[in-house]
Amino acid sequence: IMAYQMTFKRYELKYLLNKKEKEEILLAMKPHMKLDDYGRTVIRNIYFDTENFRLIRRSLEKPVYKEKLRIRSYKPVQITDPVFVEIKKKYKSVVYKRRLLLPEKTVMESFRTGEPLPVCSQIGDEIQYFREYYKNLQPSVFLSYEREAFHSLDGSDFRVTFDENILYRRNDISLGSEIYGHPLLGKQQTLMEIKTSGGIPLWMSETLTKHHLYKTSFSKYGSAYQRMMEAAMQGGYCYA
Repeated sequence: IMAYQMTFKRYELKYLLNKKEKEEILLAMKPHMKLDDYGRTVIRNIYFDTENFRLIRRSLEKPVYKEKLRIRSYKPVQITDPVFVEIKKKYKSVVYKRRLLLPEKTVMESFRTGEPLPVCSQIGDEIQYFREYYKNLQPSVFLSYEREAFHSLDGSDFRVTFDENILYRRNDISLGSEIYGHPLLGKQQTLMEIKTSGGIPLWMSETLTKHHLYKTSFSKYGSAYQRMMEAAMQGGYCYA
């Protein structure tokens, strides 16, 4: 199978905003950035991990190098629809993302049986090495959120995304399922991500400074895992 491949290398800076802060940022962005063609999309993710959550536990220790594997779609999928298989690595604050686009049925069958993805490519090889190294990876969390993505009008790769209604769950893990789960943010909160391979434009730096906005460390999957552990320790429902 010929699979569509993509590679990214960039910095990703995260900020937790309230409603007013988001409005201020959007106002500052207006002359410089444009909403992408998809508008507001719902992104669905399945994160894979070992039975004892080795990947996310390691990630939460804030090591110099960390990595994760997920399957992602930008709409509810049928089995023939294409989905992204992604490895996301972070080394010294730089994010490297490798992704393949393959039919959902092909991907899920591969993970169910343990057979390699039917792809002959460098990214395919990386994904296979990752799976062999961590062994017995399984779907661990379904995570969804609503995203608005903006790109720069100057043609650079500078992007800003706003994620809201971030939900997670441990059951019904399917990219074709309904959107529901446990929220990770408050109702008026937004997770903003600045994505760039270079520096932050001066106008954005000035806006962040003016409104006293400071970057934060926020992992969606990491936060979901921590909530799951808290629930388990309290003896409530196990992992939701």
